[in-house]
Amino acid sequence: MAAFCASPFPSPTILTLLRATPRPDHRFSYRHSFSPNFRALTDPVLAPSPSPVPLPLPIRRREAALSLSLSLLLFLLDPPAGASSDQTNCTLAVASSGLAFCDTVVGTGPGATKGQLIKAHYVGKLENGKVFDSSYSRGRPLSFRIGVGEVIKGWDQGILGVDGIPPMLVGGKRTLKIPPELGYGARGAGCRGGSCIIPPDSTLLFDIEFIG
Repeated sequence: MAAFCASPFPSPTILTLLRATPRPDHRFSYRHSFSPNFRALTDPVLAPSPSPVPLPLPIRRREAALSLSLSLLLFLLDPPAGASSDQTNCTLAVASSGLAFCDTVVGTGPGATKGQLIKAHYVGKLENGKVFDSSYSRGRPLSFRIGVGEVIKGWDQGILGVDGIPPMLVGGKRTLKIPPELGYGARGAGCRGGSCIIPPDSTLLFDIEFIG
């Protein structure tokens, strides 16, 4: 199975853009308190952006901060229909950690196990609804190992299940509302020149589709 590397992945999109973006400068790496896998969340590495609008990767900590071009950003602001067609008005259930979830589609396949390589499509938004990243725009799901710190804690916990939150099953679609301490924390992400793609202490919304 597979599923936030530099995107997780190699694709010219927010997450990826590996081919179009210079290798990350580790002088800009930092630690934060999230990790869609989240042991304690080590922070993402911000890479110099080839465009004036750098976008962080909301997922992988080691490759979590890739940049985006203005055109890609504009495209993300209007994500493909497939990214939102399954969204419904469902009520978020909140765990003791502050992580909230709502299943729009319950999967019928197996759940993931810690350390397993999985793939997932996603759309990441700020609380005001602004999209900052989307795997759909790249046309390729994110691949990463779950539960080992490759993504923010909110992702690891929200997919594997914790504190009353059931694990996601293959084929499922889930909305996660991630508090700052399980996301990018007080540092934010994609920050440069006093501006951040993900501002400090941001609550994040992710629509995740567990591919396998």
